[in-house]
Amino acid sequence: MRLALRETMIGFRRAPGLSVLSITTIAFSLFAFGLFSLVAVNIRKTLTEVESRVEIRAFLADGTPVEVVSAAMGDIGAFPEVSRVEYVSPDSALARARSELGEFKDVFESAFLPASIDIRMREGHRDPETVKTIAGRIKSFEFVDDIRYGEDWVDKLYRIRNVATATGLVLGLAFAAVAVIIIGATIRMAVMARAREISIMRLVGATDAFIRRPFLIDGFLKGILGGLLALGLTWFASQVISHNFIQTAFFSRGLASLGLLGGALIGVIGSSLSVGRHLRKV
Repeated sequence: MRLALRETMIGFRRAPGLSVLSITTIAFSLFAFGLFSLVAVNIRKTLTEVESRVEIRAFLADGTPVEVVSAAMGDIGAFPEVSRVEYVSPDSALARARSELGEFKDVFESAFLPASIDIRMREGHRDPETVKTIAGRIKSFEFVDDIRYGEDWVDKLYRIRNVATATGLVLGLAFAAVAVIIIGATIRMAVMARAREISIMRLVGATDAFIRRPFLIDGFLKGILGGLLALGLTWFASQVISHNFIQTAFFSRGLASLGLLGGALIGVIGSSLSVGRHLRKV
């Protein structure tokens, strides 16, 4: 391993221009992937925020005793899919309607809206089937006059999330494949620059694993350095967008670390493919 590291450092010093070109090429290929990932993260964040608003509203019959409503709220709150249950009095419903629909505030009169129970769903239980099932259970209470949860809206939101997830996965794999090809091409230049040295090593009995090792380390280091540069460029782009257009969320520390590891892995894969192709020809 020490010899492989020494050979890697010698390769860096021998062709610094090629090494810088390789790192820059890797950085910009990962930067394109990083921009796409940033868009995907913000879309996911927006959908999660919208999804958190999914709620079921059960309108109560007039004259329902408070103790009956309280007992029902306790039963509903015990559902594993439910995160919060809130009672909304007619006065509170009227104040909310006047606040949310200010242009129509004069239309609403006292006792215009019935009392209701608002039910918020837990994360992971906001899909259409689960929401519909819980709404049906709540509708079975005798004192519930009507129930609303925006069925069409929930269905569309869930479809958008599934499409966004599938699209993100496909495009993410496509970007990763392109990055591997580009990185493999840059490493290939380094391999060709040392073609005579590799041939001599083969003649003196060096194994393929021994020959590969410096290039794999080279690809790993270049992947890390390119990943760091790409992460910096992505952060800069995020700041520019947030300052001039819309506020964006940047990667979490875990996602940023995963991105660096991904860059290193792509560098190793690209190096392995390039070196393997050359060794088969020697």
